[in-house]
Amino acid sequence: MQITENAVVSMHYTLTDEQGQELDSSVGQEPLVFLSGAQNIIDGLDKALQGKVAGDKLAVSVAPEDGYGAVHQELIQKVPTENFQGVDEIQVGMQFMAQTPGGQQPVTVIAVEEDGVMLDGNHPLAGKTLSFDVEIIDVRAASEEELEHGHVHGEGGHHH
Repeated sequence: MQITENAVVSMHYTLTDEQGQELDSSVGQEPLVFLSGAQNIIDGLDKALQGKVAGDKLAVSVAPEDGYGAVHQELIQKVPTENFQGVDEIQVGMQFMAQTPGGQQPVTVIAVEEDGVMLDGNHPLAGKTLSFDVEIIDVRAASEEELEHGHVHGEGGHHH
């Protein structure tokens, strides 16, 4: 069966950044299982997998606009150090949940300065071209329940 929208796909992948540094991989673990077309994975990768079948191996490059989007400068801002009461030592790379007008949003510390802490609310992979090495393990039709819920159930998927 070919990968189409609403197919359940099981695959192994290795994700690398522009410098070839490995960011994530399912190799040596359980494969990633997802419902194609249900926004379970980034759009650029999902689109590149359409028409592929079990056994296919491919390299996919995903531009920022088809991945985690561009970097939005307005999501980078300095906040007073006093906002971190109860945190012994603030370090670059730490992540916190920030209260915003739109609700809670994850932010990452990108700099600690004398007069405050620089936070970035962008996704850590925003603005990056991502490279995936993929091996399709299995493709099957989704059940009605999986289609209703928008995700895979059972082995490798969601359990209710």
